[in-house]
Amino acid sequence: MRNIIASIIITIFITSCSDSHVYNSYKTISDGAWHKDSVVNFQFNPIDTISKNKVFINLRNNSNYAYSNLFLIVGIDFPNNYKVVDTLEYEMADVEGRFLGDGLTDLKENKLEFKTNVVFPVTGTYQISIQQAMRKSGEIEGVELLKGVTDVGLQIEKMNTND
Repeated sequence: MRNIIASIIITIFITSCSDSHVYNSYKTISDGAWHKDSVVNFQFNPIDTISKNKVFINLRNNSNYAYSNLFLIVGIDFPNNYKVVDTLEYEMADVEGRFLGDGLTDLKENKLEFKTNVVFPVTGTYQISIQQAMRKSGEIEGVELLKGVTDVGLQIEKMNTND
């Protein structure tokens, strides 16, 4: 029994220390309600200016999240003042209303693919900003407080040559 537990712990340790992770960070949304004007910012300084990367938005939500999808506005500010902005939509629940993502409790973690084959060609500080852009059907004004989002994260992984 001890050998099984030791094997599990070693496996978790080895897989968590992956060389492919370039950046991984989370920011907590206060009171589990993401204000429409609140922008979550991540700053990083990539060392590698040649390799291709995958960029993910990680999101934790609980049962207070009332929608089946999620709209985000995501911007990348490069050190040379170049900027890219995307409006994204992600599915958060299946057709029966069950939340997607990983987790055994009502807290679900979603790893949402943002960009693939991204190269950070300029040295310096990059900033990625994430803002919720949810609207109720038929309404012009955005959802002021998006309840149920507990954490927003950014993860950058170096792509393998086989990807």
